[in-house]
Amino acid sequence: MSAAPIRVLLADDQHLVRTGFRIILEVEDDITVVGEAADGARAVAMARTTRPDVVLMDVEMPGMDGLEATRRITDDGPGAPAVLILTTFDRDDYLFTALRAGASGFLLKNGTPEELIEAIRVLARGDGLLAPEITRRVISTFARPGDPAGTAHQRAGAEASLGALTPREREVLVLLAAGSSNAEIAATMYLGEATVKTHVSRVLAKLGLRDRVQAVVFAYENGVVRPGE
Repeated sequence: MSAAPIRVLLADDQHLVRTGFRIILEVEDDITVVGEAADGARAVAMARTTRPDVVLMDVEMPGMDGLEATRRITDDGPGAPAVLILTTFDRDDYLFTALRAGASGFLLKNGTPEELIEAIRVLARGDGLLAPEITRRVISTFARPGDPAGTAHQRAGAEASLGALTPREREVLVLLAAGSSNAEIAATMYLGEATVKTHVSRVLAKLGLRDRVQAVVFAYENGVVRPGE
């Protein structure tokens, strides 16, 4: 029996853009578009009624923008869809706000259809996605020595979560922050990939993180790793 198709919600204020995305995605046997929203408020409402696996989210929309919509969608807790930010605006403030809002991926609209399709599949599997150039910008911005991450209460919570990690799990977190795949982590730590997958799942659960993208941000914001390490 074939697996259920990946359910995708499109959120973009331009009708032609949504139509283009729908055409690209619906030729794929494993993807189905479950709805379209022209603004952030509608995207939030439809995410709760259509139960997509992935929301394709524009940033600049009338009324509630895509960043606030992302925050509200991901705040719905377990079972909330993964959000893939797709924008023409290659701006750091959008990128970092989106990541802090809980987005699991970030792509520019000048990418290829193949990149978009693969990104949706990656997010549907529960992984996060950042292009290498975006990862470098995340590292350079989130890893400024002396920059406190959040309030004292938030920092204390992060320290407590880190304290719950075993030494091996902390090593996995460091390798995640470097952008290593499960196969690369397995080779580095001389473990099987299935064991690595279990460790990654435990790290994310203990730190209260959705995916590997959030693990990268968490590690650099909280000084687990620093640039050049």
